[in-house]
Order: sequence, then structure tokens, then C-alpha cells
Amino acid sequence: MKKKTIVIGLLVLFMLTFAGCNPNATEPRNDQGDNGEITADPNTNTGSDNGNKIELEYTEEGVIKPEIAEKVIKDTATKVMTTIKEKDFAALAGFVHPEKGVRFTPYTYVNVENDLVFKREELKGFFNDQKKYMWGYYDGTGDEITLTPTEYYAKFIYTADFLNAEQVGYNEVLSYGNMLENQFEVYPQAIVAEYYFSGFNPDYAGMDWQSLRLVFQEHNEAWYLVGIIHNQWTI
Repeated sequence: MKKKTIVIGLLVLFMLTFAGCNPNATEPRNDQGDNGEITADPNTNTGSDNGNKIELEYTEEGVIKPEIAEKVIKDTATKVMTTIKEKDFAALAGFVHPEKGVRFTPYTYVNVENDLVFKREELKGFFNDQKKYMWGYYDGTGDEITLTPTEYYAKFIYTADFLNAEQVGYNEVLSYGNMLENQFEVYPQAIVAEYYFSGFNPDYAGMDWQSLRLVFQEHNEAWYLVGIIHNQWTI
């Protein structure tokens, strides 16, 4: 009886050891953040077409061609815009560049000195942060843009239903104001998805146009959000 018990024990030990060494054994997937929120798996942002990596093609100006940019980033950009619309910045954090974070630009021109950058962890508490930050300067008056993150979101991020925008462009500038366009200089080899409305009130003859641009850059063969640029008519 004692020998039989030893043999059974050895068999159980052998089976457990084999399972632990099996390269095909399935490990539990952890899709949750620190507070249990579902976060994005960056490995899904690889810009592939049915598992095949898309070959990047560039214009003479060194910008990824629009038709290629759309194939690479359309699905990811839609997911990102959905998290923005739903104010789910815990999920948005999973799409943000792990090293650079995401820069918020209130108007077209990207100001690397004044525009605020939030890291992934900071984004998770975005709407709970009651601190007033200086985000830049108001067009026309030059006054400081001093707002809480929630106030900034309402005034300079989701100011229209951009998820259902009138037009979406990929590495195409759909909206033009009086400010300089420098997004591709600040973000070289980037893909910019622009969600654009040509206007809302016919009385304004299109001067109330708005857009929101999502800027992505590649890192370790995956595409991450590095910038959110709000755009509207400026004086």
C-alpha cells in the first residue's frame, strides 16, 4: 500500500511538471488596469492587414501616404475616439505611447513648450483631477487657458460628436485656419487621423468649423497615441 501511494504521488508530480513546461499551455490574460478597468492591448495596434504587416509608403514630403495611413490606423483611431467620447480615459491610457505620453494642443499649432503632456498613469485620473492647469493661450485675446482637465475636455477636446464626424482624413489636412501647420515637423513619420465638421450654423458660413486630430507614432512595431490636437476657426 505504501509503495502504491509513492508511485501515485510520483505520477502526479510528473504530470504537474510536464504541464508547467508545456509551451502550449494557456496562461490567463490580464486585460485589467490597476483599478480593474479594461485597458487596451497595445499588441492590437500593430497596423497589420489580416496578420500581414502593411508596408509603409511615403510622399515626396516624407509623410506616410493617406491611403496607407488609413489602412494602418483606421481601426485603432476609431477605438481611441470611442474612449474619448465615452470619457473612458483609463482605457485611453492603454493606447498612449508608453514613453512619450500624449500631448494636448488646444489649437492647430503644436507648441512643444506650452502644450501639456500627460503620461499613462496621469490619464487614469484625468476627470478626478480638480487642479487648474495652464494649457496655452486663447486665440484672439492671448489670455492664459487655465482650466481643470474636465473643463479642458469640454472646451478643447470633445467639442462636437467627432466619432460621427462629417469627414475623416488620414494624413490629409482637412481644416485650415490662420495658424501654422507643424504637426508633421513635431511628430515625424506620424499618422494623423483628423475628424472634421465643416460647420454647424448656416448663418456663420462655415466659420464655425471644428476638427479633432489624433496623432500616432510607431514604437516597437505598434502604433501609439502621442497627440490630441483641437482645431477651429481662429482670428
